[in-house]
Amino acid sequence: MILHKKISNQAKRSWLLISLIAFTAMTIAACNPSNFKSTAAQVPQLVSSILSDPKTFNYALSSESPNIFGITFEGLTTENPITAEIEPNLAESWETADDNLGFTFTLRENLKWSDGQPLTVDDVVFTYNEIYLNEAIPTNARDVLRIGESRALPNVKKIDDRRVQFTTSEPFAPFLGVLGLPILPAHALEKSIKTKDQEGKPIFLSKWGVDTPVDQIIVNGPYKLEGYDTSQRVIFQRNPYYWRKGLQGESQPYIERIVWPIVESTDTSLLQFRSGSLDTVAVTPDYFSLLKKQEKQGNFTIYNGGPATGTTFVFFNLNKGRRDGKPLVDPAKSRWFNTVEFRQAVAYAIDRQTMINNTFRGLGQTQNSPITIQSPFYLAPEEGLKTYDYNPEKAKELLRKAGFKYNAQGQLLDAEGNRVRFTLLTNAGNRIREAMGAQIRQDLGKIGMQVDFTPLAWNTYTDKLSNTLDWDASILGFSGGLEPNSGVNLWSPEGGLHMFNQKPQAGQKPIEGWEVAPWEARIGELYIQAARELDVAKRKEIYAETQKITQENLPLIYLVNPYSLSAVRNKFVNIKYSVLGGPFWNIHEINIIQ
Repeated sequence: MILHKKISNQAKRSWLLISLIAFTAMTIAACNPSNFKSTAAQVPQLVSSILSDPKTFNYALSSESPNIFGITFEGLTTENPITAEIEPNLAESWETADDNLGFTFTLRENLKWSDGQPLTVDDVVFTYNEIYLNEAIPTNARDVLRIGESRALPNVKKIDDRRVQFTTSEPFAPFLGVLGLPILPAHALEKSIKTKDQEGKPIFLSKWGVDTPVDQIIVNGPYKLEGYDTSQRVIFQRNPYYWRKGLQGESQPYIERIVWPIVESTDTSLLQFRSGSLDTVAVTPDYFSLLKKQEKQGNFTIYNGGPATGTTFVFFNLNKGRRDGKPLVDPAKSRWFNTVEFRQAVAYAIDRQTMINNTFRGLGQTQNSPITIQSPFYLAPEEGLKTYDYNPEKAKELLRKAGFKYNAQGQLLDAEGNRVRFTLLTNAGNRIREAMGAQIRQDLGKIGMQVDFTPLAWNTYTDKLSNTLDWDASILGFSGGLEPNSGVNLWSPEGGLHMFNQKPQAGQKPIEGWEVAPWEARIGELYIQAARELDVAKRKEIYAETQKITQENLPLIYLVNPYSLSAVRNKFVNIKYSVLGGPFWNIHEINIIQ
């Protein structure tokens, strides 16, 4: 997982952001991208799109996609999605400490923010010490910076005007990649950290919301915000102070403008792309055959990166806690969900091959691990990873073993005679997930379970998952990457994305009686152990154990890994498609042939 996935586009995804879109939707009729092309015909631009509105322009407070940060912010390092190597970014170089306890980075000369102010070591120190390492700021970035059993945070200090030192309390293998976290501007944000509201909290917590005038959002990436119209579009313009230069010393990026229409229908995205209004579209399996026939006529190319790096899964609410004396999950349901045979039965009952054949049109493969297949730490089934091939009779056998029974109508009952019925949620508008949910409802019906499948609007959906915790089961996806530790905020019981048994986060109501299962704690311990191990072979052994535990206990029931497919107009030059970065990971060097 990279988290997946970005530092440029990659290191930021690399931190397990919640994947709002398994497949990106592109536009809406009320916001036709052709309007952008007519009004800005002379401006080299890319018209892509997103599924819903961004939730914040503040990177530190973001945990979802779509977001703007892949093209607006950069960090000290970046992961090259072609070679998977960690490369210099805002830092031109680094030195490793003799005791392997950190790094000293040297910044590039003459870096600037999008408002023309100098970007200095002081910004780096501010970003880490005042934001990422500040316990008063509820940021998921802190999860991937915690080190060892003590969960200690690194020490960050200025050496001189161009050098900054990061020191860890013990060896931390993922550290170099983690330091691709975006650097944020001290001159624009420092006051909001020091100023407190009536509750004594930094006003930074409400800084750079989506209602902030876009000219106040100061960035260091290739693009800055030009405009945002709620439910309509996000517009970016080239950052004139971006540091990268071309071979002839010319300023990059070359594309002047990027437009993201906002849409909630993948059907509309297909229509808009076929009409020529969009420059690119994620190719979902149900579109592939049609678009493949039109490649030449439409003057576009479909890029296929093979299995995607993200994950899609079903999971149950395992939280045994209470709020205000009321159980978060109905006690009868909680007993079902927390029975491992129940979860295993569900895994055996889902016909993933039929899902691949029908919903994915054969353009995918079964998924069995939280670690992406491209990662050197992936454990294959032939190496001992447990799998759950479709076997409804095995599912029924497990349920009976766990004390469940069937009535004369074939309905599944628990030991107390309660009918097994629960609600399965996902985000509305994502046709692939909706089709997956419909099949899961049918598959589980065959083993006697009644599943009420309910797609919800994204904001309502995520509020249930991360705030009220009022839900039974869900279909969701995470972005992914090569480094497993980028998923530590999922697998640590204290992590901000440990959603199958979520601990209350900063500012939320407390939970009484929250419990951590022994296997759950063990996974968290192993992630700590793997992060401090510098020997790659030994790290692989540790992560192999984590994968075995997750597949035995199934906190997440993995479904299908689709192929990474995108259609892009042939007018874009220097596309270097990568499953880790997609078609525009190198947006700074992509040009347009008119």
